[in-house]
Amino acid sequence: MKPAMIDASRIQSMISQLKAAATRPQDEAGPIRAEKPAGKLDFATALKASLDQVNNVQLQSEQLGKRFVMGDDSVNLSDVMISMQKANITFQTTVQVRNKLVSAYHDIMNMQV
Repeated sequence: MKPAMIDASRIQSMISQLKAAATRPQDEAGPIRAEKPAGKLDFATALKASLDQVNNVQLQSEQLGKRFVMGDDSVNLSDVMISMQKANITFQTTVQVRNKLVSAYHDIMNMQV
């Protein structure tokens, strides 16, 4: 059996999903508030939303794995493996984004003014 490889298109897809989640308003079900500026999203908020999403995916995967190990008949092994792979891919994507940010920071800090 050949191990599954992660291709660039899947990574790009995950990055676009993270960006979409970061730009999605947190209160989608509620009414639009007039005092909140529309379209303004700072970097820290987007980063926190992305990290929260990665954390949630990992927690869901862990809970599903625990349910399977405890003998819950409603949980399939394939569902557990898929959720673990999703958690792994989101974490790898987050690490790659962090590496790019650190690299960009070092490039900016090494620029001569």
